[in-house]
Parts: sequence; C-alpha cells; structure tokens
Amino acid sequence: MTLTKYILQKNKASNIVFSPLSLQLVLGLVAAGSEGETLEQLLSFLKAQSTDQLNSLASHLVKHLFSGSRSCVYKAASEVVDFRNKASEATDKMNSWIEKETNGLVKDTVPPELFDDETRIVFANAIYFKGSWVDQFCVWQTENRDFHLLNGKSVQIPFMTSKMGSRYVSAFDEFKVLKLPYDYIEGTRHISMYFFLPDAKDGLPNLVDKLASDSGFIDRRIPNDRVPVDKFWIPKFKVSFGFEATEAFKEFGVWAPFIPRALDSMMYSEEIQLLYVSNIFQKSSIEVNESGTEASASSRVVLRGGGCPLVTYNFVADHPFLFLIREYKTGVVMFVGQIVVRENNATDKEGSFARAIEEYSPLIKHMLNTSGARQTLNNQADVSLM
Repeated sequence: MTLTKYILQKNKASNIVFSPLSLQLVLGLVAAGSEGETLEQLLSFLKAQSTDQLNSLASHLVKHLFSGSRSCVYKAASEVVDFRNKASEATDKMNSWIEKETNGLVKDTVPPELFDDETRIVFANAIYFKGSWVDQFCVWQTENRDFHLLNGKSVQIPFMTSKMGSRYVSAFDEFKVLKLPYDYIEGTRHISMYFFLPDAKDGLPNLVDKLASDSGFIDRRIPNDRVPVDKFWIPKFKVSFGFEATEAFKEFGVWAPFIPRALDSMMYSEEIQLLYVSNIFQKSSIEVNESGTEASASSRVVLRGGGCPLVTYNFVADHPFLFLIREYKTGVVMFVGQIVVRENNATDKEGSFARAIEEYSPLIKHMLNTSGARQTLNNQADVSLM
C-alpha cells in the first residue's frame, strides 16, 4: 500500500487506477531469466527468496484468477518479430494483441517510437476482468448528484443506487468500507470491489496513510455481514491511467537490470547482446456501472540490448474515496485506485503526471510496498464520468 500512498499523494487531484498484479507477473518473467546481482535485486523487490518461489506464486495466481489453460506458470507465449526493419509492424502487432486481450479496453499502449534496432525482447502481459454485481443496480434509479471536490467545490455526476435494504458495510473510526461482491466465476474466484470512504470530505490522504502503515489493514476491515443501509449512492465512473516506471525502480535500488549485459543470460547467442531493461510501462482502465465492472491492465518490459450491529448505515460516496478489486481466497489485489473527480466533470487529459512506484509488499502477495523512495514518472490519464 505504500505504492498507492505515494501515487495518491503526488496526484491528489487525479483519478487513478493501476494493477499491482500485472506488474508482479511481468517482472516475474524478467526475474526468471536473470542471474547474479540483477536477480538478487528483482527478488528483493518482489519479496521472494528464489525464482522457484516466484514461479510458484505466479502459478498459484494463474490457477485461481485466470481462466483457460493452467499448464504453464505464466501462461506465456512467444513470437518472433523484426524490430530492426519492421518496427512499425511490431508496434501494431503488440497493440493489437493488448487490445484483443483486454477486450478493447486498453488501446494504443505502445508508442510508435518505442522499438528501434537495439530492441531485442519485449515482455508484455494483459489482465482483463469483467464482473457482474451479485446485487445489480437499477439503471432507471441512476441520477445526477453532487460530488464534493477536494477544493471545496462540487460537480454533478451520475450516481447509482438501489432499494435493497442491506449491504456489506463496516464502520470504523473516521471511515467506512463497502463490499460489492461479483457473481462467482466458474465457482472458484470470489472477487469483490471495495470502497474505502473517509467520513471527512477531505479525508482521503489520512485514510491512505492508515492503509499504508499496516500490511494487515485491509484484511482486518473486510465487511463480512450485511447490515441495514438507508441512504446508498455510488458514482459511475470510467478511468484510464498509464505510467512509465523505469527510473522509479532505480530509485528503489533496482538498478542492475538497466545496465547493459545485465540480462545477457536470457539469450543464448555467441554475439554480445548487451541485453538490459530499457522501459517498464503499464496502462490500466476500469469502468464501473449498474451491471458491474470491467477492468484491464497491460504491463510491458522492453529489453534493449465482523457481527451485525443494531444500527442503520448510510453509504454515500459523494467525495474522494479509494477503491480496489480483490480476490478473497488469495488476498490478491488485482486493481487499486482513487476517484476524486475533476472540476471539468468530463475528460481529464494531461500530457504528464508525477507518479511513483514502490516495492511489492506481501499483498502480492498483497500489494506494492517499500519505504522512503520517490520518483517522477511520465504518464497519461483519461477520465470520464458517465
């Protein structure tokens, strides 16, 4: 959660979504082909003792979270492309693959200038999730309501509601947590979306601090029982967020993979490859509406060279809040982000944002975690409120 804390603190006025899981899996692929100091730094960053442990975790995640074949650890496939002579074709091919695997949610992820005659390997993964609420919202009940911004102003955005008398809600000191379960998928994945709503309209930073200060914070605050709910409003939203994290990893002590020849062991060739990591990207998207949630993420690494209380709750998410999508059995957080809304209440586009990435904590085993590191990342974000 320290990663989440750092990103949110650097972008208090921005809507964010990203996937710790996506980064975990693609970095695991790089670690599997590493050795020496490069491997040591990656294992330390990923909180693993060995590549065997990392592969076992990846296999476990693939088995419990993804459909289809379970015969390989990373469900990986390879394809030969001509970066030197047909870089544009390679770009189109990768973007098409990402768009297909994310059901069109993530588009134009790889910039045309990414590949050149020094590009040797590109690791890419795509995570796609689509879930229907167990208790769906009625479209005809959706209405525009005020959402209070961090600057004290408010904007009108669509809010969903339902007349169901109970929901999974827990109340704690200075915040509430709502769990919205999705229908079981193949009877094996118990995935829910969680809304962490501070009581104060400007309470999101303090709430993030609490989450980041305790690795078991989320586990101990998961609502397990339905309670009576009176006022209940959740905004509809659609967010896309991308970042380039290369320099950040260097700040966190993972510098070896970025040095020429750090990953030469990946390619068995008599030629001197001077292989190394040149870029690490991720782009994520999420859409939440009356029927459920659709979310996806794509990460790329480019190598160059409690009880039922007798009270009634209100849960009105009309000010900035944190959300995450989490699988119950594994405890893995698939997506995490915040909604603060923008004053223009339409599309939020800026050429760059300050972003950060921090070490993985046991939450991915839980989530990303480290301490004291900082980095500015290049990003693009698209936000629309439906």
